[in-house]
Amino acid sequence: MRTDIFARLDREPEPPKIEVPRMTRTRLALFGGTLAFYLAIVVAVLLSTWLVTLDWKIMLFRPYQQWPELHAFLDYYVVLGQRGPTAVMVAAWLGWRSWRQHTLRPLLSLGAALLLLNVTVGAVKLGLGRLGPHYATQVGSAELFAGGDIFPSGHTANAVVTWGILAYLATTPRARRYLSALSAVVALGVGLTTVYLGTHWLSDVLLGWAAGLLILLALPWCEPVIAVVEAWILSLRDRLREQLRARRRLVPSLPVAAGGPVSGLFPQRPTGDGEPVREKIGAGSGRAATGRAAGLPNPPLAPARPHHAVRSERAPAGPGGGRRPAHSRPVTGG
Repeated sequence: MRTDIFARLDREPEPPKIEVPRMTRTRLALFGGTLAFYLAIVVAVLLSTWLVTLDWKIMLFRPYQQWPELHAFLDYYVVLGQRGPTAVMVAAWLGWRSWRQHTLRPLLSLGAALLLLNVTVGAVKLGLGRLGPHYATQVGSAELFAGGDIFPSGHTANAVVTWGILAYLATTPRARRYLSALSAVVALGVGLTTVYLGTHWLSDVLLGWAAGLLILLALPWCEPVIAVVEAWILSLRDRLREQLRARRRLVPSLPVAAGGPVSGLFPQRPTGDGEPVREKIGAGSGRAATGRAAGLPNPPLAPARPHHAVRSERAPAGPGGGRRPAHSRPVTGG
């Protein structure tokens, strides 16, 4: 007997009515506050303020040496912020959601979020060019414009976006609350883990949190584009299906009698009585058939060739049993 848990794994007969998040006043206020925090972090690092001093103090404290027993576990935990493994896991879950709910919106939302993440975070990384703690050259310096790509933290921003998209696409308020709390814990843990391992400054992690949150808050602005792309993909799928069905109707599968010719290789033209006309093989058969079809008299036939006596290719056997007559050799004097 099936329970409700297994019944929820089946595909829904019709697409459910899912409320798409909109840019409300609360979301706009959060977006504005997060953007102000983002700019404040960037300015504080550019001016080498107290935040840069705090970065150096934590780096010289070396947390990975203070608590070495955590190193093995946190080496694996930080993978939750890597883009490749997390994108595959979340895409698999959202792909199942797309199949079950007859919609491409979950996968398209994930794609839009990752695209915004790569563009915005990547541009700031390359533009500021900050070096990481392991490559720092001068104590107390912000290490900016030195060819690095550490500011903001990509691990932290990716953890916020990848796990936060699950809460963004939740269908019930209760699920949204639980997934929001879970994604926040994972993102905070990944950011602090990078500080513990010494791969990022604290300011990198703060900016990564802000960058990922800005992308999640800005996703409602992408919903109209997502809807247009989804409609285009579904219409393209329907057109391809119609073309395949039309091709199947044009090429019916006819039964072939045993020992008879294949209709695809030897086509036959039906007559008025319904029986196929078989053309004779020989000289003038094409012209004669054309004349009969047009109602013209048959052309004169070519004169028959005279019969010739069949001559054997080999000579008859001689009296001695051989096929060639015995030749007498001339007797020479001698």
